[in-house]
Amino acid sequence: MAIAATSIASLPELNTTIATLQLARTNLLKASNWTHESSTQLPGYVASLAFRDCDKLYDESETRLSRLVSAEITYTADDALTWLSGVLANHRTCLEGLAEKGLVEGPQLAQYFVHSQKLKASLGEALASYSNKKETSKEKRLMPRRPGQKSNPSTNGGVLVSWNPATSKADFVVAMDGSGTHKTINDAVSALARMGHGRPQRAIIYVKSGVYNEKVEIEGNLRNVMFVGDGMSKTIVTSNRNVPDGATTLSSATFGVSGDGFWARDITFENTAGPQKHQAVALRVSSDQAVFYRCGIRGYQDTLYAHSLRQFYRDCHIYGTIDFIFGDAPAVLQSCDIFVRRPMAHQANMITAQGRDNPNENTGISIHNSRVRAAHEFESVKSSFRTYLGRPWKKYSRTVFLKTDLDGLVDPKGWTEWRGDFAVKTLFYGEYMNTGRGASTARRVSWPGFHVLNSPQQASPFTVGSFIQGGSWIPDTGVPFTLGV
Repeated sequence: MAIAATSIASLPELNTTIATLQLARTNLLKASNWTHESSTQLPGYVASLAFRDCDKLYDESETRLSRLVSAEITYTADDALTWLSGVLANHRTCLEGLAEKGLVEGPQLAQYFVHSQKLKASLGEALASYSNKKETSKEKRLMPRRPGQKSNPSTNGGVLVSWNPATSKADFVVAMDGSGTHKTINDAVSALARMGHGRPQRAIIYVKSGVYNEKVEIEGNLRNVMFVGDGMSKTIVTSNRNVPDGATTLSSATFGVSGDGFWARDITFENTAGPQKHQAVALRVSSDQAVFYRCGIRGYQDTLYAHSLRQFYRDCHIYGTIDFIFGDAPAVLQSCDIFVRRPMAHQANMITAQGRDNPNENTGISIHNSRVRAAHEFESVKSSFRTYLGRPWKKYSRTVFLKTDLDGLVDPKGWTEWRGDFAVKTLFYGEYMNTGRGASTARRVSWPGFHVLNSPQQASPFTVGSFIQGGSWIPDTGVPFTLGV
């Protein structure tokens, strides 16, 4: 039987943790109130975008912290670490959005940064507490598995894989020719939102073939939504929003999803802004236990924003140039094709930029049994550009490549700096049993944080089973996956 938060509070050794969570929630509400009030005091379109992001992020964070102190919700230590890491990622994203729009100083901001520092400190304390509890627990678990959770992988009967447009029923059908219930994706999402508590437990939106020029947002209150298309080359969601033209990185996403339990299959998410427009996100994911199967994710810089919370990508095609798989989620990409595109003349390619900046966060990017290669237009010129596996966006950046085929386009150095020697001692970059012409580790960086993993035991913490606890939630989708190395 799982233990609720009030039961935790009755245990002397966890009283401090609950008090810290309550303090974090108080600090978060103060920061949230400030950004909400400032959105009216500091007018202007550009400023309003940043404040709108903060409002959204803090609202989502308050929901997470409320779960952790609720008497009605049960959760595991892994859940707690995931949600707290997500709240910290949300807070950082608010700060980064304000900085992108030049909102970094002035009397109006002084009080906010006081709340900001207190919030970061209390979240850090809570993360440390749960991390210690997990490490000292005999079973590495603060609380038992929730009733009904599966522990063994299975590919039988999963609704995401078994759903068939010819024989299955969708709650909403999007078709540009008018043959469905709606002509646009946003109309279908709005209709779902209007249903309120009458929404189906697992809402299925079928998007027929077509190129949908839309910016779509699946808000946090829309949980367990499933999108199915007609194939990654047939159903395409596209836009060209980007940071230089006024968006924040967060708001530039063509398709953003915050509602937990989001599933998608046979769809491409695309941002066509191009390399000259710098940050331009195709897909942003802040959904816990999200699954993407046979999806295309196409852009240039900042293509896939694996922003926060547990994510799994299987048999997906991801295209980009600079930092094109980035964020602070615990994310596993398995059996995916990663295509490096042609950047601008003065640029190098960096596949990943992971954003962990607290050592107790359970986040990182794990690329397993996948393939890194040149996109078609890059193949003939790839020797003219340097391509790296990643660079450290934040101090404790963590990325691993496991059993992945690395094309010769990968520079022998493997990884590159963000600036100077920033994070080279505190990051964790690992490679395990990779293959291909770019896989040799003989000339890799000599950073203290870089590791050649030499055994399954060293690699196993970054697998589907250990890193994202996927054995308990991916089987419901029916998507094939490898639990271990």
